[in-house]
Amino acid sequence: MNEYRTHNCNELTLKNVGETVKIAGWIQTIRDLGGLVFVDVRDQYGITQAVISGEDKLVDEISRIPVESTVSITGTVKKRDEETINKNIATGEVEVAIESYEILGKRTKNLPFEINEDKEVREDLRLQYRFLDLRNDKLKNNILLRAKVIQYLRNQMIERGFTEVQTPILTSSSPEGARDYLVPSRVHPGKFYALPQAPQQFKQLLMVSGIDKYFQIAPCFRDEDARADRAPGEFYQLDMEMAFSSQEDVFEVLEGVIYNTFKEFSNKKIGETPFTRIPFEEAMLKYGSDKPDLRNPLIIQDVTEIFQHVEFNAFKGKIVRIIVLPDAEDVPRKFYDGMVDFATSECGAKGLAWLKVNEGNELQGPIAKFIDEESKEKLLKQIGAKVGDSLFFISDKRGVVENIAGQIRTELANRLDLLEKDTFKFCWIVDFPMFELDDEGKVAFSHNPFSMPQGGLKALEEKEPLEILAYQYDLVCNGIELSSGAVRNHDPEIMIKAFDIAGYTKETIESKFPALFNAFQYGAPPHAGIAPGVDRMIMLLTDEPNIREVIAFPMNSKAQDLLMGAPGNVTEKQLREVHIKLDIKKEK
Repeated sequence: MNEYRTHNCNELTLKNVGETVKIAGWIQTIRDLGGLVFVDVRDQYGITQAVISGEDKLVDEISRIPVESTVSITGTVKKRDEETINKNIATGEVEVAIESYEILGKRTKNLPFEINEDKEVREDLRLQYRFLDLRNDKLKNNILLRAKVIQYLRNQMIERGFTEVQTPILTSSSPEGARDYLVPSRVHPGKFYALPQAPQQFKQLLMVSGIDKYFQIAPCFRDEDARADRAPGEFYQLDMEMAFSSQEDVFEVLEGVIYNTFKEFSNKKIGETPFTRIPFEEAMLKYGSDKPDLRNPLIIQDVTEIFQHVEFNAFKGKIVRIIVLPDAEDVPRKFYDGMVDFATSECGAKGLAWLKVNEGNELQGPIAKFIDEESKEKLLKQIGAKVGDSLFFISDKRGVVENIAGQIRTELANRLDLLEKDTFKFCWIVDFPMFELDDEGKVAFSHNPFSMPQGGLKALEEKEPLEILAYQYDLVCNGIELSSGAVRNHDPEIMIKAFDIAGYTKETIESKFPALFNAFQYGAPPHAGIAPGVDRMIMLLTDEPNIREVIAFPMNSKAQDLLMGAPGNVTEKQLREVHIKLDIKKEK
């Protein structure tokens, strides 16, 4: 028998009445009702109520035990009186009559915040005392769910014939989009390891090695700023790669895994597979984003051609997009003013024009006088607007208008509560452009530089760079990018040409990616992969607005670990051992 307990705190039922048992855990509450003292004992699994008579000689001692101390209690299981049954807990029909107890770990300090109390606590305090914060049911349950989801994902991949392979944590620095975390070498002065931003090169090397289907729950390290859906420092992804496979093969595997996982761990509605596929250009036009939230019914339309000849300076020479807000008769004027303020102050827009469609298709609003009858008829016919609808116009240059329109679409849905409830809307964003123009007007890779261009070498040689599409794809759920992947460019000749278009020489590829480029000279199979984010998956399943709520020991938004005190100072000796001398100017 276990020294401290015979049962967990969720196990006792009416079947145990009359038995002598031991339970162990944290004291959540002590309630002195005069004739009886009740003690709620909590462990990971649940709560059990223990009780002692006010006449018992132990009652004074037990009443003085600080809450959140750990105890072991021995006693007899009793059936509760009918009026005291608690249907909210698994052990609510019974209680343990205390016969003896032992304090295992006494709380000797004041609690920085109350455990399991529905009160707002500053996040920095919660992170500093994360070991206490994790005692709260909500956060604890998130972490327990995370463990179950990861186990389920692993089993799903194994069932599909994937082999789990661990790849290195200490590797070389490579340009993969974000800043590396660097680790100095003690035995190689002046040289550094890097923590992997992703196992990208290693998993492709495994394909060349003959591993047919690879996966791992991979830690990734990127020195980038925090967001609500992005943890600074490190995150985890279900990393996978498949040899002799295409985009369709990846979609088939991941759709099955994701659908099964969300169905297993959520009661929300999930769209059937195959998931909707939206080309990148269409996504940017209709939703103003390459990670659209399909719960939002509003659609962006292009009306540039209609306004080519309208005498309204804000539209002249610009791309003009419109969002139709249906059945907006009851929307007050201050709502429109608020949206204009949002567009100019939050989105960087120069303005936000709007109109109402009144009886007889008359237009009412600040720009109505600029729209002639012919243009009005063309407009209403094209966008399908009807009486009672409101129209919001966004105009700017290409590359800017999409972003602003996307933000307006999202804000309209949020302010008017238009999002479809209790559902997960998945979609694939496909056909990303291979290249784009950078801030200096030069051709650059727009996504993963190791992606296979659609049309292969012929497309690279014959098409204009900005017309070339790539086999790149993102999986999006409810406006959050859940995964990013691609069919890999495994052909050295195609790779050299693609990098040449982006302004890189063969020597650059050899120096920046020596292992991968060299490996492709030895017979590489076609391969493709993807890597859905585990943290974001849990965030969606738990309905948490912040990703830190699904990570056991997260950093704060400034990439600080307030619990462990990282980043922290190290000794001069430690610095000398790795051949580093600090050059930090002290603040005056």
